[in-house]
Parts: sequence; C-alpha cells; structure tokens
Amino acid sequence: MNQESILKLLQSVQQGESSVEQAMDTLRHMPGQYIKDACIDHHRSLRTGIPEVIYGEGKAAEQIVAIAKTFIAQKTLFLATRVDAAKAEYVLGKLPDLQFHKAAGILSSALPEVNPEKVRGNILILCAGTSDIPVAEEARITALAFGNPVSTHYDAGVAGLHRLFHKQKDILSASVIIVVAGMEGALPSVVSGMCSAPVVAVPTSIGYGTSFGGITALLGMLNSCAPGLAVVNIDNGFGAACHASAINRKNTPVSLQESGSTV
Repeated sequence: MNQESILKLLQSVQQGESSVEQAMDTLRHMPGQYIKDACIDHHRSLRTGIPEVIYGEGKAAEQIVAIAKTFIAQKTLFLATRVDAAKAEYVLGKLPDLQFHKAAGILSSALPEVNPEKVRGNILILCAGTSDIPVAEEARITALAFGNPVSTHYDAGVAGLHRLFHKQKDILSASVIIVVAGMEGALPSVVSGMCSAPVVAVPTSIGYGTSFGGITALLGMLNSCAPGLAVVNIDNGFGAACHASAINRKNTPVSLQESGSTV
C-alpha cells in the first residue's frame, strides 16, 4: 500500500463513500510491499495480532538489511530470528539503530513498552537446563517484542525439582507459562500438573544420542498425561512466544459507538 492509495481510501471515508469498517477490511487485505527477493506483509498484525517476523537463517545479511529498511520506513516493529553474530555485525554496520540479542539470535528494532491494559498478565518462561537457554531467550525476546511482561526461571529441570518449588509463587501467578526442555522432555508435564495456567511446551534438540535431536523430547511432550498441554516444534521458541502472546493478549475491538464515530 502506497501513500496515494491510503489517501484515496481516507478521502472516501471522509466523504462518506465507504464506511470505517470497509476501510479497515481494505487495510487488512491490501497487497504487501514488494522488494527484491521479498514481499513484506505490513498489515499482518491487523489480521492476526502478530506482525510479520523475518526468519534470518538462510537469508543473506544484505537481504536482511533490505527487509529491515522497509519496517524502519513504516516505523513498525522489526524482528528477525535465527540471526548469527556475523550477519548481525553486518546488519548493525548498516542499521546501527537496531539491537542484537545475542543469546536469542534475534535482531530487532527498539522493543515496545508493556501496556498493562492490553494483556491479561505475565508470561513466565521456565527452562530445564542451561543448554536450553538460547531457545528460551528466543521465546523471551519475542514475547517482549509483542508487548508482554515476561519473567524467567532458568536451569530448573526435573533432576532438581526443589528449584521449581522455590518459584511456585511465580508459577501460580503466571497468565501463561512457556516450558523449554530437552533430554526426555519431562518438565512441561510436571509444571502443567502444578498450576491452572495454559502451558506451552518447547522441546529442544539438546541431549545425548537417543534424544534424536529433540525427537524424544517432542514425543514425550506430545504424549504427556497432563491435559491441555500445547506443544510447538523442536527449538521453536518463537512459535511458543506467538502462542503464549495470543493467549495473553486482550482482544478488545474498537466500538464505533463508544469512540463517538458514526457510519
């Protein structure tokens, strides 16, 4: 969508030729911005509540820079996951206002402040072992970027359950809990049995030979006896944060009557 098309749309609303609802529908489904090698969906957050996020692995640093510039021009959140240090160094050399979250492997624009009126509560991220922290950090930075308050408790696996009991107050007060674990993947089942909050489980590829790169943890979580446990893909901290954010977000559509607008 370019400036001319936006102007025409706003004029049609002003002149009564289209309603506010019709204009919103147009904005939700307008084509994306086409650049070399990419088509940027700037209106995704209008449709889904979650903005487009760039998957950095497999993309050249120059491609990430070109994509990031479109978000910066729109003054909207830019987030790129799975970015290694070498790519990040190149991108930051071109776009120094971006931030690199090294542990998470994420490049971002400035993260927004939390608006308590738009969320139900706090997202708690639990991590079984120190080796799982990169996946947990991907979830943390993503959840923060989507405007959620986030707290963490790392290295709290089932080999030492007393570490969970030490954080029981945080577990019981959380709105949503993300649990990251490799090896046999038992931690999410334990946590889900301790609280009433929705639990999102993230299997990681951490473990010895028969962990099969996270398959064992994935299957363990999928076969959990804890009812209602949601499971995302292996090492997918981003996906877990998206799901948790959707749960935590207050869906409050604008009422035209309450806002004083007329159609």
